[in-house]
Amino acid sequence: MTAVTAIGLVLAASLVIGLYGVHAARTSPDFLVASRRIAPGWNAMAIAGEYVSAASVLGLAGLMLKDGIGAMWYAVGFTAGYVAVVALVAGPMRRSGAFTVPDFAEYRLGSPAIRKLCGVIVLVIMLLYLVPQFKGAGVVLSLVSGTPYWVGVVLAGLVVSASIAVGGMRSATYVQAFHYLVKLAFIAVPAIYLIVHVGAETRADALRPVRETGPAAEDWTRPLIDIQGAGLPLLSTWSVLLATTLGAIGLPHVIMRFHTSPTARAARRVAVLVIGLLGLFYLFPAVYGLLGRVLTPHLVHSNATDTVSVVLPGAAVPGTLGSVLTALVATGAFAAFLSTSSGLLLALAGGLSHDLFGGGVTRLRLAVAAGALVAVLLSLPAAHLDINVVVGWAFAVAASTFCPLLVLGIWWTRLTVAGAAAGLATGVVTATGAAVLSAVMQPSSAWLTVLLAQPAAWTVPLAFLTMIAVSLRGVPADWSERAVLRLHAP
Repeated sequence: MTAVTAIGLVLAASLVIGLYGVHAARTSPDFLVASRRIAPGWNAMAIAGEYVSAASVLGLAGLMLKDGIGAMWYAVGFTAGYVAVVALVAGPMRRSGAFTVPDFAEYRLGSPAIRKLCGVIVLVIMLLYLVPQFKGAGVVLSLVSGTPYWVGVVLAGLVVSASIAVGGMRSATYVQAFHYLVKLAFIAVPAIYLIVHVGAETRADALRPVRETGPAAEDWTRPLIDIQGAGLPLLSTWSVLLATTLGAIGLPHVIMRFHTSPTARAARRVAVLVIGLLGLFYLFPAVYGLLGRVLTPHLVHSNATDTVSVVLPGAAVPGTLGSVLTALVATGAFAAFLSTSSGLLLALAGGLSHDLFGGGVTRLRLAVAAGALVAVLLSLPAAHLDINVVVGWAFAVAASTFCPLLVLGIWWTRLTVAGAAAGLATGVVTATGAAVLSAVMQPSSAWLTVLLAQPAAWTVPLAFLTMIAVSLRGVPADWSERAVLRLHAP
């Protein structure tokens, strides 16, 4: 009951804070980029709030419990991506004057068709990312209240779509900043308590072979990822790092955030602050994964490793205190689902309305509702999917499409419309197709298992090479050099 009350308070606070932006969402620029008036501190907390998702709060600890400490490479990739964002895209993207990634594509290449193609890719990435958020909401609410899985999914969809539809980017900014503080405090406090009071008793046990949980101790402590136990840890780790690091460059909801900054310098400052905020948060999921290996190994057998962060406090600390700690973690997890879903829905609405079917605040609000409905319907049958796996697919698609487009579009004057279109189509078809195949078939070899389950190792280079090769066979537009110059001029 404590957890349900705490979650209810966060939901109510989210709606109240979201109403703050109603008066400021009268035009498309107001709705999508908050008229470019968000201060760096608020913006950094909002980005961290929407970026620390179900994959970070639940999925990362669950993967660590199941597969070993090598899962922390996900956290490295998630954070390192912002180093690339600072170095390559934050400032130039803000100077472009665009609202969305498809906006930038049309500005840089002068092609409405490229804008439409990018709009479709936005929908693919956002839906892949939204499904695990709503799945996490359903799982957590079911754990703490006993309600059916679908209740949490539908409730999260209603709250997020309502708060975004009324206030747009300004509402999302303050809600997400609030959620970052909630999830940091509510995940960190129980983790620190568990380290102090439980960690000393379990530290020695954590490294012993645990036959009933699957991997031997030496495999579990190996600092590499081994996707689906294929026995190719170096390839698995490299592919995951490519997806998470380069995927951060191409995530539409992250890129949209930098357009809310007043200047290019402010946009770079925001990205630097985000690195610090993410680094602070990712200290804690490892605690739940490590202690979960000793105290809740049964979650591996029941295929419920995504729930370890919520289940662990009650297992480690019986009684009222354990219930309070569980309530804190559950509330922090729910805040993660809400804040990430807010940014994703806003980017999805921009792709639907602003980029595909014409702008206008009314259409943007309808697009928010439509996007939430589709995401909820897709999330209902997804209860069995690992959160980090689906999020990893979203990162792989972003890394294979928008990352090459942005990097080459910003730094290479020879990029052509044909090259960009060929690279985008290659990236989205190969990355999405690989994800679908890995979900519906059992590959016959270890190499194929890894390359389908996390395809970034080959889809990212293929997309880059395709864009470059096709562009070199054509002639760039006359304004290409001027467009690139504007992206880099003070």
